[in-house]
Amino acid sequence: MNPKINRVLYAGFIAISIFMLSKSDYVTAASNMGIALVFDPFDPKQEWKQRPVWQRAWLIIHVAIVAGLFGLGLGLDDRP
Repeated sequence: MNPKINRVLYAGFIAISIFMLSKSDYVTAASNMGIALVFDPFDPKQEWKQRPVWQRAWLIIHVAIVAGLFGLGLGLDDRP
């Protein structure tokens, strides 16, 4: 895939997630952030171990945010 297209799609799904967060729809925001990970904004041909530390940290933090949003969304849905 074209890295420029990946970056645009990544940014688009992040923008949708931010919009959903403004609407307090945490599960939809989390799912869009998870879909954004499919479009790796960095060089997808580069192996994980060869990536700079900041790129690995970026992606790990991104996954943690997705998990946190899912947990928050599911936890808030359990409220009476």
